[in-house]
Amino acid sequence: MTSLKRMAAHLFERYPHNPILQARDWPYPVISVFNAAATTVDGETLLLVRVEDRTGMSHLCAARSKDGIQDWRIDPHPTMSAEPDEHPEELWGIEDPRIVWLEELQKWSVTYVAYSEGGPLVSLALTEDFKTFKRLGPVMTPDDKDASLLHRKIDGRWAMIHRPISPGGQAHMWISYSPDLKHWGDHKLLLTARRGGWWDANKIGLCPPPIETKEGWLILYHGVRNTASGCLYRLGLALLDRDDPCKILRRSDDWVFGPYELYERAGDVHDVVFPCGWVLDERTGRIRLYYGAADTTLALATADINEILDYLMQCPRGSGAEIQTDKEGRRQTIIRETVIIKHADLKE
Repeated sequence: MTSLKRMAAHLFERYPHNPILQARDWPYPVISVFNAAATTVDGETLLLVRVEDRTGMSHLCAARSKDGIQDWRIDPHPTMSAEPDEHPEELWGIEDPRIVWLEELQKWSVTYVAYSEGGPLVSLALTEDFKTFKRLGPVMTPDDKDASLLHRKIDGRWAMIHRPISPGGQAHMWISYSPDLKHWGDHKLLLTARRGGWWDANKIGLCPPPIETKEGWLILYHGVRNTASGCLYRLGLALLDRDDPCKILRRSDDWVFGPYELYERAGDVHDVVFPCGWVLDERTGRIRLYYGAADTTLALATADINEILDYLMQCPRGSGAEIQTDKEGRRQTIIRETVIIKHADLKE
């Protein structure tokens, strides 16, 4: 095993007492709790947890902890529920949120999946207190998921990473821009799913919101591999340019975290680790990664951001290459190109 592969295998360490939150911890009847967004509010960790009830549909509920590990205080009722009468796109529930603090607005953004009759789409809300939410409504059309804002504007526009699904079933990560958080355009293909036998073949998506570092925007993404026994969700890393996040600086060839423990291998959806939130302790450089385990419980893993960046800086430059063979069996390296779709000018 090469040193780089050893690094990949040991970047994230599971909390020994996982899972940290389960349905039995909830103050009202629920079936499963998973896929939580995460942030820090008044010195405490706040999770906005996806909660599924006996209807089969999901809502969001806040849980708070002083150390981000234990002694969680859970809201006694759903914190953010679907409102299909006023927002018909939420007919079948809301799920998989991502939280970003927008310094310019002095508000948190919550991007989430609204499950409409026409399919899942990306919706956006703003909040100052995680008690009341101002919904801005749908910002991407179906089918689209796995969305997060960057925490600051890029050249005067807000940027959002998201994951539409193409008619052929392939799912790549895109980036789009907006002057006002409502109207989005200048869509660009950002990170492509690889093909063939790769762990991230055919379907990928953003996990937690990007973290801005001196080296670039740190990206953790999931890749979905179809196997004979079903889908297998694992995680990989990428690094985007700080000033132009359309430029991919690095991408890991190896996955860095995947289902291993029983609570990750068996549940409502087997073999899934799915993080929607992480919290960086800027004093220590430690990351707490909160992930859904088998779509059933919520678990925790930790990592050192400097070790992650050291690993990434040794990974291949750019968006990665696909190694394929031609008809004669010769190996070919195919570099995926970025595709740009031009929309109406959305400058402020």
